[in-house]
Amino acid sequence: MSENNYQLVCGLEIHAELKTASKMFCACKNDPFNAEKPNIHTCPVCLGMPGGLPLANRKAIDWTIKIGLALNCQINLFSKFDRKNYFYPDLPKGYQISQYDIPFCHDGYLDTSQGRVKIQRIHLEEDTAKLIHQKDHTLIDFNRSGVPLVEIVSDIDIKNAQQAKEYAQKIRQILRYLDVADCDMERGGMRLEANISLKKSSDPTDFIPNYKVECKNINSFRFMELAINYEMERQAQLLEKSETPTQETRGFNPQSGKTFSQRAKEEAQDYRYFPDPDLPPIEFSPADIERIKNELVELPDHYALRLSQEYQLDLNLSTRLVSSSAEAHFFENILILAKKENIEAEKIINALLNKKIDYQLSDDPQLLIKRYQQLNSVEDMSLETIANFVTEVLKENLDAVAKYRAGKSEVLAFLIGQSMKKIAKKVDVNQVKKILLAQLNS
Repeated sequence: MSENNYQLVCGLEIHAELKTASKMFCACKNDPFNAEKPNIHTCPVCLGMPGGLPLANRKAIDWTIKIGLALNCQINLFSKFDRKNYFYPDLPKGYQISQYDIPFCHDGYLDTSQGRVKIQRIHLEEDTAKLIHQKDHTLIDFNRSGVPLVEIVSDIDIKNAQQAKEYAQKIRQILRYLDVADCDMERGGMRLEANISLKKSSDPTDFIPNYKVECKNINSFRFMELAINYEMERQAQLLEKSETPTQETRGFNPQSGKTFSQRAKEEAQDYRYFPDPDLPPIEFSPADIERIKNELVELPDHYALRLSQEYQLDLNLSTRLVSSSAEAHFFENILILAKKENIEAEKIINALLNKKIDYQLSDDPQLLIKRYQQLNSVEDMSLETIANFVTEVLKENLDAVAKYRAGKSEVLAFLIGQSMKKIAKKVDVNQVKKILLAQLNS
């Protein structure tokens, strides 16, 4: 029995809180993590009191469209908000204002190292309150209730847990580049949900299993990877016994490394969606979308490719330079100055990344260029003096000389090192190598 007989069928739902100044449908402060105490950033609207009327946050809508454009989505010029009806203590109205059949964004994609992941939709909704479970009771903090929450729903293109992790990390990176979300996963600013099922390796490419298991509210890329791998093993064992895994929502326990059942999984019809009568439909013109598109910044993949091409850097190296927007701008400023000073780009970048030069992102790039030049300054020494030092090294290492002359060229590096140590000054290592070879081959 082996999960190798099966293929993963997986899509991700990624929720991220937008960092607008106010909440999604009211003027309350949007700052649930830094509130001085529970339930202070609240009003009749986000508390779900009778008579409270919502008013949509335009900036949150614009930011959602910006995310969609960054993820290559089509934008609906006509959209609306819907009521998603369910009863839970963190939802005082008895429904969540969300989007159902006409989301703001649809049919996008994001490329990963293991292939393209299509994005079905990106919609905007309000976050729920936060439940704080105590020993014998549960408390509710409504500071989070009504915070704008964007949901990015992928297609079932994810081939394995590693690709799921990379895809989710790239989504977080893009949201941070756009400066629309902090994505603080430890505090719940970004949550991951994986819909997981298996099909036989022999099944057709377009075959979709008749069940799916949702692993919900995961707050770590590593935990999501572990949860997917565990589910693949668990479901494979059931399928090998001709049992269909139960369609359900499951949580993940980091201590045990296992998922656990929470409740039966709901379907769309269970939520009884209908258009929210308190919020009018929203229409955009092509000019509106073009305005938002013009606000997009250069995104990580394009940034890395450009740096690689402009400064002759290995693409993997330039990708390391653009982990965040702040790092990307910092390193590009270094590269611009290095080019003016005729400093080889890869050498100064490696000196920084390998901590040969201490730096902070706030440091003056010109100062770091000077530090690099000082570190790599070559002292004046006559060729005759260098040759004398090399002669001494060869006399002290006759065995290595014999091995080199016998064809073991790998000892050359040793002799160069010994020569540099003997010279004990910063001289051009290529010059030392040239003199060394001349004496060895004489």
